Amino acid sequence: MEQQLDRAAVRAAADRIAGAVRPAPVVPAADGVWYALEYLQHTGSFKARGAHNFLAAHREAGPLPEAGVAIASGGNAGLACAWAARAHSVPATVFVPVHAPRVKVERLRRYGAEVRLVGDRFAEAQDAAREFAASSGALAGHAYDHPLVAAGAGTLLDDIRAGLPEVDTVVVAVGGGGLFAGVATAAREHGIRVVAAEPENCRALNAALAAGRPVDVPVDSVAADSLGATRVSADALAAAQQGGVRSVLVPDAEIAAARRALWEEHRIVVEAGAATALAALRIAPEPLGKHVAVVLCGANTDPADLAAGPGPGERPGQGQRPGQGERPGQG
Repeated sequence: MEQQLDRAAVRAAADRIAGAVRPAPVVPAADGVWYALEYLQHTGSFKARGAHNFLAAHREAGPLPEAGVAIASGGNAGLACAWAARAHSVPATVFVPVHAPRVKVERLRRYGAEVRLVGDRFAEAQDAAREFAASSGALAGHAYDHPLVAAGAGTLLDDIRAGLPEVDTVVVAVGGGGLFAGVATAAREHGIRVVAAEPENCRALNAALAAGRPVDVPVDSVAADSLGATRVSADALAAAQQGGVRSVLVPDAEIAAARRALWEEHRIVVEAGAATALAALRIAPEPLGKHVAVVLCGANTDPADLAAGPGPGERPGQGQRPGQGERPGQG
């Protein structure tokens, strides 16, 4: 089925997933800063929105195949796919890189997915998923590079606007770009700026902007398990090129410090990938906006390391920007 990512696609996604996903609470965090608590979503990340929209749209077009859906995922997209497949009463086969966090693999199996561990990189698992889909007749899902997936993710902006009507800036972490592409597409209609936050060594969108096209990049970051795409989607690049978007690169030490601050000051546990958005705000030399929503997009992580204290080269509050009143993360 032919699809494109635009505001109409995001609206259609909102209709399809209404009542199936949890609205994201938007809570004050500091002067001029709010957190969008999307980590409270079904399966622990924003991916549930896109996965449900993907299957619901295909079901609208005709019966879903008996083989269900196949997807490659570092974890979160697979969890969302398995959850959505269960809701639609079809099987899910999830191809996962061998280094995927154990907590995610175990949860995949609890959702009823068949898990196949393949390769060290997302691209290898993706090739295996495509081969399986072609031979079995299963729907070929994608962790981020599909208009239906991105449109579903973009419905998060409606929740942010409902919780913070005056929002002028949204900060999102970027891996392959599904969340960013959807949110930026929806935000453009309302004149809302989007800050795309990436680890310095997982910079697929930033590199694509520099090259003028999606390019392969190295993946080496504390946040690689959720933001470790080697190439950003064409939809994400197109959204970034429309204007109203700022690309920010964040060192790993700042990501770790932001993640720890969320725990120490709010008892919020998120993945390093989700903390990347907050880290981008903390290192900004000036305020990013007057009413900034930081998306905390996923919490499928092992919290054990948060009790260990700052890591090498890291200190509590490291990288915070001078702010008005409290700094982000302080409660």
